[in-house]
Amino acid sequence: MTSAPLAARLSIPSGPLFFPVTAFGPDGTLDLDTFRTHVRQGVEAGAAAVFACCGTGEFHALTPEEFQACVAAAVEETAGRVPVVAGAGYGTALAVRYARLAEEAGADGLLAMPPYLVVAGQEGLLRHYSELADATSLEVIVYQRDNAVFTPATVVALARHPKILGLKDGLGDLDLLQRTISAVRAEGLTDFLYFNGLPTAELTGLAYRGIGVGLYSSAVFCFAPDIALAFHAALRTGDDATANRLLDGFYRPLVELRNEGRGYAVSLVKAGVRLTGLDVGEVRPPLHEPADEHVKRLAGIVERGRALLAETGGRA
Repeated sequence: MTSAPLAARLSIPSGPLFFPVTAFGPDGTLDLDTFRTHVRQGVEAGAAAVFACCGTGEFHALTPEEFQACVAAAVEETAGRVPVVAGAGYGTALAVRYARLAEEAGADGLLAMPPYLVVAGQEGLLRHYSELADATSLEVIVYQRDNAVFTPATVVALARHPKILGLKDGLGDLDLLQRTISAVRAEGLTDFLYFNGLPTAELTGLAYRGIGVGLYSSAVFCFAPDIALAFHAALRTGDDATANRLLDGFYRPLVELRNEGRGYAVSLVKAGVRLTGLDVGEVRPPLHEPADEHVKRLAGIVERGRALLAETGGRA
């Protein structure tokens, strides 16, 4: 665990937010050594934070024991250089259990994912996330997506909680998000953070930046950190020409490929990591591996992205 408050460390990140995949061996069991290598390489490449055992890390497929072992390994590998945020989800009781396991493992914060299966009202959602935030000393980012979609009034209430620091938006409704940002700001809660949490978030980075949301999760950083870093720098500095070249030549083709398979937001990323030479294994069911043809196309898309960087001396 790092000493500075998580919100302060995430406010102006030095690089992309890294969501590592979870490594499994040939027999499907947890491969902590390879996971450690993956985390270490990401931090050394310039990640601003490590979000361990979240969506890209197959939180849904991990036992509590595996989850805690991975979070502890991420904490040890980062050695305080960047904060470690761990996933927490399912119903309230299990989410609290995962939160406490993450706290014991030394995490700096939690990414609170949607509750399992149920479609709850705003009152129930507010109670769920408040109880989760009350359960540990860790700061919490609430993940809006699927069955956890909040009204602006609910986000105002969440933002008032002393340990809820931000909202990660995986919904993509910019009208709702803009109204939410306005409502929270009108209450004077100006330190509340917002994250673009859509799959391949770079594709919508310019749009989110337009409403003041510059923080985002980068799955691409898992397998092409050089491309992810170049895009992050372009977005941060307002170099829209570079951002658009990468969008046109790399990110749009990647997203079109990702959309050809269910679960590819995870399994295609894991295949990308394997293309780098690090064998992180296959995804666990119910996810499935991408088709060989799709992996070959992914390799070509990455090659094209790197060619764009090489054409301009490391910038697209």
